[in-house]
This record gives sequence, structure tokens and C-alpha cells, in this order.
Amino acid sequence: MPKHRVLTEFGMGTSLRRQDYTQAARRALQDALWHNSINMAELFGFEKQAMLIDVEIGVQQPDQVDINVLTDIFPYGQVNITVGHGGLDIPRPDGNPTVIANVAINVAFEMERI
Repeated sequence: MPKHRVLTEFGMGTSLRRQDYTQAARRALQDALWHNSINMAELFGFEKQAMLIDVEIGVQQPDQVDINVLTDIFPYGQVNITVGHGGLDIPRPDGNPTVIANVAINVAFEMERI
């Protein structure tokens, strides 16, 4: 069956002083998720585990994000996380940048088009 996206959420997170790209990504994921109650599985009559969750994270140093630390944010669903170049590093007077991560979370199900 084809995969059909039913929801997209966006978020932003920061690491103000520690230059922690994983923490900034975690905060961006929480920003996208914690403001919403996603009831798509029930709406379409699927189990929550059937949710196909594709996450895209953008930061200036993608290799500094530990994907394994981020998967526990999702209580259910089949999660696929990719990290690419994006976000911002904002210079600070002390020489250490503030890190900003951006995320997009796409939720899909395998279903036939009606």
C-alpha cells in the first residue's frame, strides 16, 4: 500500500550556551510535539504503532547530533530520523555560538487513497 502523509509539524529548539546540537534538536522535537495532541491513528482506525514518523532535523553541524538519544521522545510509531545542514549558529561575544535547530515531523500511514 502507498504511504500517505496526513500531518506535518514544525519546531525550533536552542542550546544557548553549551553548543549541544543534540539538546537543541531534542528541544525542537519537543516544541513540535508538546503543543499538539496527534489523534491521527484513531481518526483513520489504525493502531498508534502504525504511524510512520519521518523526522528531518536541520543544524549547522549535523554530525554533532546523536540520533539514538532522540528516539525516546516518540512513545509510539515507526520513527525515521535524518539530520542535515540547516538551523543557525548565532555568534556570541564570548566566541561560543547559540545553536538553533529546526525540525519537521511528518506523520503518515500506509493506506489506499479514497
